[in-house]
Amino acid sequence: MVLTERVKVKALLESGQAGSLVVAMGWVRTRRGNKNVSFIALNDGSTINNIQVVADNANYPEELLKGITTGSCIGVKGLLVESPGSGQRVEIQAQELELFGTADPETYPLQKKGHSMEFLREIAHLRPRTNTFGAVLRIRHAMAFAIHKYFNDKGFTYLHTPIITASDAEGAGAMFRVTTLDVNNLPRTEEGKINWSEDFFGKEANLTVSGQLEGELGAMALSEIYTFGPTFRAENSNTPRHLAEFWMIEPEMAFYDIVANMDLAEDFLKYLIRYALENCKDDLEFLNKMYDNELLERLLFVVNNSFERLEYTKAVEILEKSGQKFEFPVFWGADLQSEHERYLVEKHFKKPVILTNYPKEIKAFYMKQNDDGKTVRAMDVLFPKIGEIIGGSQREEIYQKLINRINELGIPEKDVWWYLDTRKFGTAPHSGFGLGFERLLLFVTGMTNIRDVIPFPRTPNNCEF
Repeated sequence: MVLTERVKVKALLESGQAGSLVVAMGWVRTRRGNKNVSFIALNDGSTINNIQVVADNANYPEELLKGITTGSCIGVKGLLVESPGSGQRVEIQAQELELFGTADPETYPLQKKGHSMEFLREIAHLRPRTNTFGAVLRIRHAMAFAIHKYFNDKGFTYLHTPIITASDAEGAGAMFRVTTLDVNNLPRTEEGKINWSEDFFGKEANLTVSGQLEGELGAMALSEIYTFGPTFRAENSNTPRHLAEFWMIEPEMAFYDIVANMDLAEDFLKYLIRYALENCKDDLEFLNKMYDNELLERLLFVVNNSFERLEYTKAVEILEKSGQKFEFPVFWGADLQSEHERYLVEKHFKKPVILTNYPKEIKAFYMKQNDDGKTVRAMDVLFPKIGEIIGGSQREEIYQKLINRINELGIPEKDVWWYLDTRKFGTAPHSGFGLGFERLLLFVTGMTNIRDVIPFPRTPNNCEF
């Protein structure tokens, strides 16, 4: 069988061109039938839908037919014909079958249906073969493509920010150290501290938690940039919302104020969800049917509603007067929790919400300070079911104000001298935001655990694959 003649299952199902000789290859989902005929459901990952292969058993050796079981990999050459059954327009009448790889029914972990998500996480190397994870990974691909298309079409420059860095961005959490030093024989200074000058980079280095600060440097020359890359946090958190390795999209834009920043964030999110609805229809319908029957309704909810915009102070007033019993107390100065954010979106406004002007004490040093001396021009975009999906701000472009804030927080100037330089040499108003890719995928797929929207999750005590 000539491999280059292969046509993907998705293309075969969409073509509907019965009467042509075709070659298909993929993995067997099921095989049923009787002693005379076999009905094989074949899937190659290009679509959630299988194509039925009908084989006359008399034409094939018994040994070959015995090897065609759930999970085995086969090639088929045959006639594409109209399907007499419901559910698909065409099927393949097999003329040749080739068995590429068997899957022992006694040991193949996916032989049966109905496995728990916990079990599937233990076999992350095989779970992409399930309908669920095939759908999730195709949607993940579509969203990644849509992100690049959106920014490219708007004239943004894709900037590759460093994965290894000496900066911790905003003190956002524990970092993974990168070193070539012998951990069993670390060089020490006279004071007994690790002598990082003998390390590869001559200083302490870590895996990045964010590309934002470097992204700002790019925006100060290229006007509008975006980053899209892996980020890392060494928090020992075993929760459905935490990963040690995850992906972030972080646009930074010169000459954008907080309003333009909000406009971009809203337009960006609506574009992505609209793209998913238009290009991932079969996968979304499957997830809506099997996992979350409100999924499509929520996606349309975002696309069809303008986002409510209000200040943090007003949001706190609404929450305090709501009569709702929250697990975490609400007061001015509190960092709002997911339950507060979801109340605003799902019950009070019944639409996505963008909150602005947060207390400066709960936000990062680089956010632009308001004239009241108490708040900064931060913005958080809140979605149903998950709460915050985007966090961003207008950045502080005034050198002295940024220096004062850095000193207030005890950040050594020597660690951010390069960042401060952009405020000394041709500073400009600018803004940006960050969107966690996996958080977006949780919303778009309806999955409830962040480990189920990334191919190979990295979590405490889990680095197997």
